[in-house]
Order: sequence, then structure tokens, then C-alpha cells
Amino acid sequence: MEKQQQQSIFPPRGLSGSFKFLVSFLAGCVFILVGSLSGNGGGPAEEAAAILDETVKPGGGRCDLTSGKWVYDNASYPLYNERDCTFMSDQLACEKFGRKDLKYQNWRWQPHGCDLPRFDARALLERLRRKRIVFVGDSLNRGQWVSMVCLLGSAVPNSHKSLQSNGSLTAFKVKGYDASIEFYWAPLLVESNSDDPVNHRLPERIVRAEAIEKHARHWTGADILVFNSYLWWRQPELKVLWGSFDSGDGIYKEVGMLRSYELALRTWSEWLEFHVDRSRTQLFFVSVSPTHLWGDEWGAAGGDNCYGETEPIAVEGHRGRGTDAGMMTAAEAAVAALRARGVVVQLLNITQLSELRKDGHPSIYRKQWEPLTEDQIAEPRSFADCIHWCLPGVPDVWNEILYAHIFSDTP
Repeated sequence: MEKQQQQSIFPPRGLSGSFKFLVSFLAGCVFILVGSLSGNGGGPAEEAAAILDETVKPGGGRCDLTSGKWVYDNASYPLYNERDCTFMSDQLACEKFGRKDLKYQNWRWQPHGCDLPRFDARALLERLRRKRIVFVGDSLNRGQWVSMVCLLGSAVPNSHKSLQSNGSLTAFKVKGYDASIEFYWAPLLVESNSDDPVNHRLPERIVRAEAIEKHARHWTGADILVFNSYLWWRQPELKVLWGSFDSGDGIYKEVGMLRSYELALRTWSEWLEFHVDRSRTQLFFVSVSPTHLWGDEWGAAGGDNCYGETEPIAVEGHRGRGTDAGMMTAAEAAVAALRARGVVVQLLNITQLSELRKDGHPSIYRKQWEPLTEDQIAEPRSFADCIHWCLPGVPDVWNEILYAHIFSDTP
């Protein structure tokens, strides 16, 4: 991802500019006042307390927020405008880069038998007052973080939000709430040779499957942790290192994809078990984000992919072959084992609902980091991004589900 610099807000010049600055200043004062009042038992915070009731089925029992269907709803969605998101990523800004069909922004996820609580930015900001939420993982988790920044930022005046970057850690700060919404780049969770947040595309991937502290020290003490790791493991074998990158006596071994993933999950689990304050820290692990690389999966021609797709898949239960069941099972087993040891990690199962959204990817409508070749220009499908997600879009629903769990699963 391109490096993003912290933005400064300066008062515009001239009479018209002075008026606009005055309006912005007054809006900021109102924002601080509302934020202060909401901390005293009123407003969005009270409404948020009822979220658990909203997610209970009428007949009793907790609602499965991940089982449902997509409903077109251009009255309620999108939850924000792409152009109004101050820190939108060019990798995900599909409208900015020429996408004309914008229906992908208007689909609402409808669980069977209940309703997904609507995202209330002020309620979540109140919950995050003087707290840190850190998203840890790869570019798909970064997309979910950008979505969260856009969702929360829609309720915050520009003069009260900023972005700060320091190596692998990027933090969105909200003045008035002293809230920090952060992303930490660790695509394999454990230490690897792909840990540089910019230069990480290397011909050979090497992981130190038993080393996580270099990363973990940056998220230690966070109040909410949202992890993911999947896409970067997707190759037949990875080179695993026992030892240090800096020493010459390390032991390297080619290890199968699933086994190396299990080794990393074990290291991650052990760190959580011994370093997390279970009485106050909420933990989440996001399941597989599916791809739509092969059009034959939904009845299109074999050479097609997500390019040109404008509607979701209608068949409930659709599963693409890019989703590895073995890796999903490994993550579920790690979460279950932690729970048995008293560490509660909520698995956010976003896989099935996202499987249906072949229309939600950037395709060719994103910033291209390398100049396109003549062959690519002649065949757009050849460079279509069918992995990441446009914003506003699918990751906003992931965050609506996360939002419901943050309020209902408090330690």
C-alpha cells in the first residue's frame, strides 16, 4: 500500500474560506460536546447496550449473523460515500478509478431470522473512548481496517481525525474520544521475510514459525485485537526457519502449507494465552476472505473471472475452490483450543457471505502500481483484482458483524 502521510487541516484563505473554517470549527466544538455527553449514560452508548437483544431470534437463542442472503437496498446503503472518506486507499477506491456500476455499494446483508444491527459510529467511538483497537494481518485485514476508518470517520469532523504511520503500524486517531484505530502489517502473523509493509513481494517466502514477539510488542496492551492470516500461506510449501534471519546457523526446512500454518497458529495461540489480559481484551480472528478468480464456479465461461460482474451469486451455500477447508478447520481448532484454556477468541466467519459477492472486487478499477502492458490493456481480465474488495462494500458488513460482537461479547 502506498505510504500515507498524516494530514494537517489549515484554515482556508479569503472571506469564503474564513466562513468555511468557522463552520468547521463550530462543528468540531459540537462534536466534542456530543462526545462528552455520550460518556455520561445517554445517546448512542445507551442504544448500543441493546444490540445483544437485537441479535436474538424471536424464538429464542442467539442469531447466526453469518447465515443469510444479500438484499439490494439503495435507501440505506452505502453507509458512507467513498469520496468523503478522508483516508480511503487507492487500492479499494473503485469509483474513483472509473467503475460506473455502483450497485456493489448498495447490498445489505440480511441474516435469516433476525436483523444485523445497523452500524452506529458514535456508539462505537464511545466504546473506544481512550482505547486501542488493532487489526493485525494482511492486505485484506487492512481493507477491513480502512472500512472501519471510513465508517467511524463519517461521524468525525476533519479537524478531529488524523493518520499516523510508523513502519508496519498505521493509526487512525480520533480527537475528542482519544480513540486509536490501528492496522499492523503481519501477513503471516509470525515473523517472515515479507514483513516490510511496502516491499514484501519476494520470490521465496520464509517464515519463522516460532517467532512472533517482534510483531506482538506493537499490539501488546490493545483493548480489541482483530487478526487474520490466510492468503499469504496459499502455496504448496513454505520455507520455515528455526533460528534468526541474522545468524548463519539457522535451520531451514520446506514445510507443507497446512502444517506451516498450524505451526504459526500454535505460536500465535501461545502468545495470546500468556500475554493477553483476559478480563478486558476482546479477541477476534477473521475467517477466509474468498476470491473469485474462476468464472466457471458460477456458470460463466472458463476464462472469466470477477471482471465485469455486477450481481452477487444467488445460490446460498456457494463455495469457491479458492477457499481451503483444511486451513479454515485449522483456524477453528486453534480458536477452540484457546477457549478450552480460558482465552476467548471470537471467530468472525465472513467466508460464506463473501463467497456470494463476485461483484464486489476492484477488478480493474484501482490504482495500478506498475504500468500496464499492451497485452494487459487488450485483455482486462488478465490484471483484474479478484481478491481485494471495493469500498464501500463487503468489508463494511464484516465490520457490522464485528460491531455487534464488540458490544455483545464484552469480557
